Amino acid sequence: MTAPFAAALLPLALLAPATSRVSVVEAAFDPATAFVPPTAVSYADDLVPYGSHVRVATDRSVPGRTVLTVTVSGLAPDHEFPAHLHTGSCGADPASSGPHYQDVVDPVQPSADPAYANRHNELRLVLRTDGHGRGTATTAVDWQPRPGGARSLVLHAGTPAGPHAAGDRVGCVKLDG
Repeated sequence: MTAPFAAALLPLALLAPATSRVSVVEAAFDPATAFVPPTAVSYADDLVPYGSHVRVATDRSVPGRTVLTVTVSGLAPDHEFPAHLHTGSCGADPASSGPHYQDVVDPVQPSADPAYANRHNELRLVLRTDGHGRGTATTAVDWQPRPGGARSLVLHAGTPAGPHAAGDRVGCVKLDG
């Protein structure tokens, strides 16, 4: 190989691998019935108004660990949204996002056994918006989702029982590309 040719290839060799361990999904919430299937779906436009914005960053750069950060703007102000990874993709029916993703899957579904349905086995967070409907929340787990297993992030309405009680599905973000 000639020296000029080798010198031309050196910058390519220094590039980061094509498969990044950090993925980012950014989208505006739209109705599930939009002409083009949306990346972010609102099921309750009073809490997740059409046109409000979401950014989901998933970092799997540390082996055996996942860090997820959700940033929103334009959502209902001063509200708490429990959020979880789900196994299905977003669709017109809020139930299409399936059950919560679990690192170790409960053999009995729907999962209610605290040995499986817990913060160590499910990726959970509570997103709190400020008076302008903006918010950011980050959580981490000591595992990485199986490829194709965690296909969406679902925002729940929350309930009077507290921020960790999920409630109805009010928004869904497709994570499966």
